[in-house]
Amino acid sequence: MEAPAARGGARMRLRAVAAVVVLAMVAATGRAQLQVGYYDTLCPAAEIIVQQEVSKGVSGSPGTAAGLLRLHFHDCFVRGCDGSVLLDSTAGNQAEKDAPPNSSLRGFEVIDAAKTRLEQACYGVVSCADVLAFAARDALALVGGNSYQVPAGRRDGNVSVAMDPVTPNTFDTNYYANVAANRGLLSSDQALLADNGTAAQVLGYTSSPGTFQTDFASAMVAMGAIGVLTGNQGTIRTNCRVVG
Repeated sequence: MEAPAARGGARMRLRAVAAVVVLAMVAATGRAQLQVGYYDTLCPAAEIIVQQEVSKGVSGSPGTAAGLLRLHFHDCFVRGCDGSVLLDSTAGNQAEKDAPPNSSLRGFEVIDAAKTRLEQACYGVVSCADVLAFAARDALALVGGNSYQVPAGRRDGNVSVAMDPVTPNTFDTNYYANVAANRGLLSSDQALLADNGTAAQVLGYTSSPGTFQTDFASAMVAMGAIGVLTGNQGTIRTNCRVVG
């Protein structure tokens, strides 16, 4: 059983992702050269392998689902969705994951496990960035969110520089219900009610969970296209923690 502090961290992560990632629909302006089914012939078992490892991770620690969503979010909003958040620090460089705001990031072991199996099945084919995008989708589905198709074909970058109290491990609209009832944990939560546009969205999601689920899935796809490397850009790392 997870300690109270760990459960609290899971609540914080899930709430933060639920509040912010929907806004990624505005941030993403293009889908680059990504496509659904990218690995169908290159590595047919790719998405299944990732799904299996995510399922193992979440069954052992429910908070891992929120952790994987947060990993994907952090990856995409620092230099784009290029898997750079997975890189370890070196003697001469502090990686993204070791910056103070990211000290609580989790889920790396799930990505490592999936990548190890993928390299055994299809060496040097599936990028770490795509593994992370698939893992976020699968994690969301495991905690009650809508599953969705993930356009893939991302390449990896080699540069890395430095809470819902009612249903903490379920992906639902209680975050918005709490805000609407003035029970938001942070001042930034309640600030959503200060603007007519965001206030309407909060109330809309509270009354229509299905709309929230659909919009969130669309936002995840849009976020996953931010700043991606494709084609001859970037590389395919065989170890997500190491450059090269």
